[in-house]
Amino acid sequence: MGAELIRVLVVDDHPVVRQGLRTFLDLQDDITVVGEAVDGASCVTAAELLKPDVVLLDLRMPGTDGVYALNELRELGNKARVLVITSFTEPVGIVPAVRAGAAGYVYKDVDPLALAAAVRSVHAGHVLLHPDVARLLAEGDTRPGGATLTAREREVLAQVAQGNSNRQIARELTLSEKTVKSHMTAILGKLGLHDRTQAALYAVRTGLVSPAGR
Repeated sequence: MGAELIRVLVVDDHPVVRQGLRTFLDLQDDITVVGEAVDGASCVTAAELLKPDVVLLDLRMPGTDGVYALNELRELGNKARVLVITSFTEPVGIVPAVRAGAAGYVYKDVDPLALAAAVRSVHAGHVLLHPDVARLLAEGDTRPGGATLTAREREVLAQVAQGNSNRQIARELTLSEKTVKSHMTAILGKLGLHDRTQAALYAVRTGLVSPAGR
């Protein structure tokens, strides 16, 4: 239909899990699995080589784990959005991954259609966090306040915290996407943040939005 496919890298140390994820995702009209990796180190190598749009990443793997991969990808400036797929049931188990730059997470028993929807969502720029995880992160964030942000930048930041993509923010605030991107660059620079996930958490901590409202 002319639309570009969402390129996904699947990272898990269990062959059966990787095969299951690949089989399902390859059935989607708008998603293609471009590669697989078995641990954090091979994830980083594959992500740099294949340039996926989304990395579907397990956290618990022998040797180098998912958090290692997230930190390395961020250091390398890799643009892939990372969706963690995890067996952790307590929010505290997810916190290190989100701090390292994950755009969101789903559980390993997630409904297949919900998994595909999550891949599309993080690819579109959304942040997928349960309110409990957002609250834990916000409580642990001691970053100084954002008094240097302009009124428009604060509006953009609030939209980011609500999970909106640049296109949606542009529509909501009657701006061009290019202008929204410029505001995002300024926001991240002023606050010393690395990505949209950290920006969303900052907005929760400073009261621009409520985590319970997600």
